[in-house]
Amino acid sequence: QVQLVESGGGLVQAGGSLRLSCAASGRTFSSYPMGWFRQAPGKEREFVAGINGSGGSTLYANSVKGRFTISRDNAKNTVCLQMNSLRPVDTAVYYCAVRVISGSYFHTGNYGYWGQGTQVTVSS
Repeated sequence: QVQLVESGGGLVQAGGSLRLSCAASGRTFSSYPMGWFRQAPGKEREFVAGINGSGGSTLYANSVKGRFTISRDNAKNTVCLQMNSLRPVDTAVYYCAVRVISGSYFHTGNYGYWGQGTQVTVSS
């Protein structure tokens, strides 16, 4: 059974940092692009960052570019999101996902596996 488990969320003050991790089990995803999404209360789930299978190519939403860094360790079947200079608007539940359909990183429908999410709260 495939499982994605996120960890590392929490409460942080504006300007602070958090590092999210996503551990995959049940199969190896080293050949699959992966992404991080977030969903704030009352809003749609939105793309945050994506990374290709080898880790050599990344993509970021404009809102996090320069502040967040996505990385992966295929030997450990994990993907991480380093979040720096956090802002209150970054408050959301963050999800990792595996992209199983070729196409845009931005489209949630291209992802076949999702974690349960981890809460990130940034106080002002």
